[in-house]
Amino acid sequence: MRPHWHALVLLGLAASLTVGGAMAQTFPSKVVRLVVPFPAGGSNDTVARAMSQPLSKALGQSVVVENRPGANSMLGAEMVARSPADGHTVLVAGFTMLGNVALRSKVTVHPLKDLTPVTGIGAQPMVFSVHPSLPVHSIKDLVALARARPGQLVYAIPAYGGPQHMAAELLKLHTRIDMKYVAFQGGAPATIAVLGGHAPVLISTVPPLLQHVATGKLRPLAVTSGERTPLLKDVPTMIELGFADFDITGALGIFAPAGTPKEAVARLSAEIMRVVLLPEVKDGMARDGYIVKPLGPAEFEAFLRIKLQQIQKIVNEAKIKID
Repeated sequence: MRPHWHALVLLGLAASLTVGGAMAQTFPSKVVRLVVPFPAGGSNDTVARAMSQPLSKALGQSVVVENRPGANSMLGAEMVARSPADGHTVLVAGFTMLGNVALRSKVTVHPLKDLTPVTGIGAQPMVFSVHPSLPVHSIKDLVALARARPGQLVYAIPAYGGPQHMAAELLKLHTRIDMKYVAFQGGAPATIAVLGGHAPVLISTVPPLLQHVATGKLRPLAVTSGERTPLLKDVPTMIELGFADFDITGALGIFAPAGTPKEAVARLSAEIMRVVLLPEVKDGMARDGYIVKPLGPAEFEAFLRIKLQQIQKIVNEAKIKID
């Protein structure tokens, strides 16, 4: 006798559930690598290392951090995209990859095609600040001075195409001012350049500024997130200053190779979301300027698509491209 069609369907469903359950129970089966596409010591690296030990305990396997810097995060992204799609090699990255897609005619790794979004970890506000020698005490003052000196004011940023660059371009689009940029190899060199008087305006994450704000060597004007940062409670947001929808933050999350089994993605995401809310991890991220808001796979992917549209709009309107 031939088995009834419904019976076959039920048998197949039971088999798939058994395989999925087995995958969830056996993953991970070896060391999990957190690939950071930037040098050691940066904010991505700091977060990855803070997560590694508690995540290892949660997963029951060793979790190691591996730095693969180069090509504006693309080298590390390529390494992960080409790794076996089993969840054991993942990428710690975010905004820079979206900037690459928007700015380049071709990319070797697309974060929404060649990778699988696993977990959103948090967002990092940017800060507009100036050297105290500049006669500027607000964004309104900065805009007025830039209009009085078209093309003369220079702003320093850690890299081309990052959230700092996009924040500057969005300000220029809002106000129709003309400022020039100088891109450095990281936040520290950009900050040093402004402290040394080589550029009057700095756009950076919060932590590099704090000691210099405290000593009066830098003057913060505004933050670029939708809400104020606890690290600079008295500094207003751009939205508070009347710049509607001005919300540019450095998003950070975890990506696996495309095709990674859903069970592995779900397990990783669940454990990472728990780990980043542990006080020792969350508090450390807060000191690095992050607003910790973990997102699951579907939420993170939706967030990335919206963020990519935002960046693409800025790039198109500002008419900027890498190639």
